[in-house]
Amino acid sequence: MEQRRDPLMGNSHFGLQASPQLGLRGDVVLNGSAGYDEARKVWNGVVDKKPAMIAYCVDAQDVLKAVTFARSRTLPVAVRSGGHNVAGLSVCDGGIVIDLSRMKRIDVDPVHRTASAEAGLHLGEFDRATQAYGLATTMGVNSDTGIAGLTLGGGFGKLGRKYGLTCDNLIAADVVTAEGKLLRASPTEHSDLFWGLRGGGGNFGIVTAFEYQLHAIGRSLVAASALHPYDRARDAMQFYDEFARSAADEVNVDAALVTLPSGDRFFSISGSYVGSHHHGERVLSPIIKFGSPVETRLATVPYLEIQSGGDDLFPRGRRYYWKAQFLRQISIGAIDALLDTYARAPSTSSLLVFQHVGGAIARVSVSDSPYANRDAAFDCFPIAIWDDPADDDANMSWARELWSAVRPYSTGGVYANNLGEEGEDRVRDAYGENYPRLVTIKNKYDPTNVFRLNQNIKPTA
Repeated sequence: MEQRRDPLMGNSHFGLQASPQLGLRGDVVLNGSAGYDEARKVWNGVVDKKPAMIAYCVDAQDVLKAVTFARSRTLPVAVRSGGHNVAGLSVCDGGIVIDLSRMKRIDVDPVHRTASAEAGLHLGEFDRATQAYGLATTMGVNSDTGIAGLTLGGGFGKLGRKYGLTCDNLIAADVVTAEGKLLRASPTEHSDLFWGLRGGGGNFGIVTAFEYQLHAIGRSLVAASALHPYDRARDAMQFYDEFARSAADEVNVDAALVTLPSGDRFFSISGSYVGSHHHGERVLSPIIKFGSPVETRLATVPYLEIQSGGDDLFPRGRRYYWKAQFLRQISIGAIDALLDTYARAPSTSSLLVFQHVGGAIARVSVSDSPYANRDAAFDCFPIAIWDDPADDDANMSWARELWSAVRPYSTGGVYANNLGEEGEDRVRDAYGENYPRLVTIKNKYDPTNVFRLNQNIKPTA
């Protein structure tokens, strides 16, 4: 008997018929067709997956049709907005990538201080639109991150300690479910689904648009930074821990162990203040006054510049790997372990990062959303960054070694958006006591686990 080849699995002729079969207004790129290799790329150069097709959706109806098509073919479904997921879960082998990157409409209401934003926006695009009115909401730290994955996993950012996580500022969402329905989720409509979307990841459907609460912050913030030599980093890290844990909600102060192109290592502290510029200068001044930093800055800086300040460190296409964990404080034991292991980083591009949390984030009840690790003060993680695939093992092993060295000092929790492919136990660590409730929602909205290429909550139905 003649075997018939599935036209999705590499027959470029099918490319002429793919879009009509799906019925999309957007484009479809198939394995083997022109532009395929570029279309399948994501932010992390380690990821090299080959989907059968990539469906570029232009509206919610396109997304609905793509989901329906995938289910009819029992294809694996990956959902891509910014493509920044470190594990590459926004692309898949042999399935369909539902790409939202062309869905970029945003409507800002400066009177009610809200924004309705489609899921294909990057946070830089979102920030530019809201900053036209001097408004913003908590929205990440790298301007080409997609707002969708950021929001659904929780959402850290410079405004988080003052206004809460990105998901805490979510008002409503439009969602395409696994069974092909377009629902509005809010506190009054499908409230169980709305709860799950506020930190539960992409487990329950594909969000096509978000509505956010905005805040009046002006167009600039006071920012401070200091760079400390490595031989003085131990004292500077102790100062950072004490300063950050006692800081007011208006203060966000992140830090990192870094290596300059010269090969010299340093400890970098960078803070910002939401509020009066005059008051912010006084509050942040200890950052530049402590110790003997080799470089300092205290200035009023455009918010958009602050939001894009780390972009050069994380360009698309380099190779990335990290493992994260939460800390309630940075103890002497943790500091010594970090300094010893970071000094052995095989790549001069690699970092050890502290993201400052707490403040308003910590005053939200654990049961208010899936995000459970609200008692943490810092998210701590090594970021291995390199270019040569031959160096994969060395860089990944270093990051794991550093993570393990700090593990005894962690809370045991982890931020879902910083998880790689680390297994079900670590997913449970992200959600803690909220995990059973998430399973109940998964059973209702995706009982066959169509949306499983994520930090997956497995259904029991």
